[in-house]
Amino acid sequence: MAERVLEAAGILKRFPGAVALDHASLTLVPGEVHALVGENGAGKSTLLKVLAGVHRPDAGELRVAGEPVRFNGPGDAQRAGIGAVHQDASLLPLMSVARNLLLGREPRTRLGLIDVARMNARAREILDRYGVAADVRRPLGSLPAGTRRLVALARACFVGTRVVVLDEPAASLEPAEAATLRRAVESLRAEGRAVVYVSHRLEDLFEFCDRVTVLRGGRVVHTGPLATLDRLSLVSLMLGRGRVPRPRVRTAAPPPAVPVAVPAPPPEPVEEDPPYLQATGLTRKHSLSGVSIALRRGEVLGLGGLLGAGRTETAKAIAGALPLDAGQVIVAGTPLRKRSITGAIRAGVGLLPEDRAAEGLVPSLSVRDNIALAALPRLSRFGVVSTARIDRVVGAFMRRLHITAASPHQKVRELSGGNQQKVLLARWLATHPKVLLLDEPTRGVDVGAKAELQDLLDELAVEGLAVLLISSDPRELAEGSDRVVVMREGAIAAELVGPQITEDAIMSALATARPAATGGR
Repeated sequence: MAERVLEAAGILKRFPGAVALDHASLTLVPGEVHALVGENGAGKSTLLKVLAGVHRPDAGELRVAGEPVRFNGPGDAQRAGIGAVHQDASLLPLMSVARNLLLGREPRTRLGLIDVARMNARAREILDRYGVAADVRRPLGSLPAGTRRLVALARACFVGTRVVVLDEPAASLEPAEAATLRRAVESLRAEGRAVVYVSHRLEDLFEFCDRVTVLRGGRVVHTGPLATLDRLSLVSLMLGRGRVPRPRVRTAAPPPAVPVAVPAPPPEPVEEDPPYLQATGLTRKHSLSGVSIALRRGEVLGLGGLLGAGRTETAKAIAGALPLDAGQVIVAGTPLRKRSITGAIRAGVGLLPEDRAAEGLVPSLSVRDNIALAALPRLSRFGVVSTARIDRVVGAFMRRLHITAASPHQKVRELSGGNQQKVLLARWLATHPKVLLLDEPTRGVDVGAKAELQDLLDELAVEGLAVLLISSDPRELAEGSDRVVVMREGAIAAELVGPQITEDAIMSALATARPAATGGR
């Protein structure tokens, strides 16, 4: 291998209650674009922040040009020649583009004042070098999000970096900006710099990157030339393998055998139930492109897709938590005219979010209060909350869902991941929903709790609920869904029904299916 410009060897990084990186390693050489991939929680962002000096590893070693280094902050990493452009590019929106580009390096007059004319001229040179079109005198915050990201990239490249870390650089870019990004990456490669490229877009990876490192659960599961992998192989490495599918709870019993001598009567036409949930044309710039989904009573519809495909955005749009540019949601025949979380709840829609800690639970409240939170209007009369009714409802759901807690008054943050997830599910069931949107409901729970949750979802569907099951695990989708819809690039790319629903078919759709041309993205 050529000279190693940066090495991360055996990096271990722990956070309270979790190991984010489990002895992960990464090696970069000059003039290569190195893909770093993995699903949510794989450890990508943590590894990038270790390289950029944001996090200090608990064990392992960083080496720059073969020499061990220890970063006490991002400034140390920058001085060592490592520039990072994170998803939340941390520039100063109220300052001009020129000030952002040359911050700390502004040319000065003899009196020590900033030479604005020289600064602006230098800033134009930098942007021109990387093909970024922007008025350097304007406040950075007045520019479109994509242009701000390109300015951040130009700054990272300008400061004499040997390694450029790009975390989802193509997010929110218009086509012209994406073309500028491609030219900038090729320029960096030609200059002999090493680029770490993180993207959920497989097309970008295969277009830009020379080698790939795959993280799963904080560990490196593969590293090598990207040309040796096809898309399906890469997706398989990212997702890994789940457990063996179990029999479906809701599988109908086969009809009795008909004797050969007696012809079977022609089947009577079956009138199909109208959709219980119908979402049509859901569109949001850079997120969703004309997504349409229909869901019937008693059905579990699996929604798959790689990170960034639009799964979570679809659920939030249906639940009124994501503003839309266009689209309509109809629940039980009634359009949701008021696009809000409250309106969706009143219509019978419940959303179990992907990040239960940040968007679902209130950690400082008790199990009881977390369960009752969404159902308080139903549990009160004339604005007065009935303590006795709350206790009855909470007790009933704790028993039904087998929530293990010292008492209903125990703080929810003290429970296991599986029990926290059950608390959230109990909260929505207490509202008597018509539709449940479940975003990664079994992520971060142990095997026993996962099986319990999956069995419970089957029971709820049998009872008539319409369930949208979002999962990054193809086996979970294959074993738990009546139909599976696969998303890619914010649009529906494939739909699988009946015997088509297999793990292999879902994996293939994730890797190769193309989204329908709907526009708006």
